[in-house]
Amino acid sequence: MEQTHTSQSGATTTTPGAQRRVLVVEDDPTIVDAIAARLRAEGFLVQTAADGPAAVDTAEAWQPDLLILDIMLPGFDGLEVCRRVQAQRPVPVLMLTARDDETDMLVGLGVGADDYMTKPFSMRELAARVHVLLRRVERAAVAAATPRSGILRLGELEIDHAQRRVRVKSEDVHLTPTEFDLLVCLANTPRAVLSREQLLAEVWDWADASGTRTVDSHIKALRRKIGAERIRTVHGVGYALETPTP
Repeated sequence: MEQTHTSQSGATTTTPGAQRRVLVVEDDPTIVDAIAARLRAEGFLVQTAADGPAAVDTAEAWQPDLLILDIMLPGFDGLEVCRRVQAQRPVPVLMLTARDDETDMLVGLGVGADDYMTKPFSMRELAARVHVLLRRVERAAVAAATPRSGILRLGELEIDHAQRRVRVKSEDVHLTPTEFDLLVCLANTPRAVLSREQLLAEVWDWADASGTRTVDSHIKALRRKIGAERIRTVHGVGYALETPTP
């Protein structure tokens, strides 16, 4: 039987093959029931919350492996939920928004969300995004256990693979796990143009072209943190990490 275990520190750990825990925070009963049913069918353990305070309390008590979070909530909104949950412990967040509003997306990514979806969406796509986010967390854990040696320096940009830290002009820059992986992907071949589809495949492990706007939003969030001039847009193709001219 698949099991989860709680350590003496209270942190939830999962054994190989253990069921992953997903907390769904949504105040629309029809949507939350549909999401919960699909994820349970996919083998996940699911709990739900319908407002901001309940979401934070449930996340603290249950310690989910992933959070699906609507922006518009009673009590306080999903952005505040994301801030408070991330302050407790890092957890991947898939944010839901009712508006195709880039400002909402960028703010969500800025407070620690890893990905977003705009309503309406298909349950198939949502389940696929959940699997992708969890695989990325697993890959990051493996990388942390067997870190690459050395620090990559590209002018005033410094990437520490072992500690998953980034510095610009010797100042620490806080990146989400997705932003760090995206930056590393670009930095592996500096100046080379990577298409949105390549970035989706490498960073998100997702080969669906409908997700290219997700790449664009994460690039914009990354630019705000490391400097817009460091990432070049090649219109109609993709992006490249600029490096100082020798």
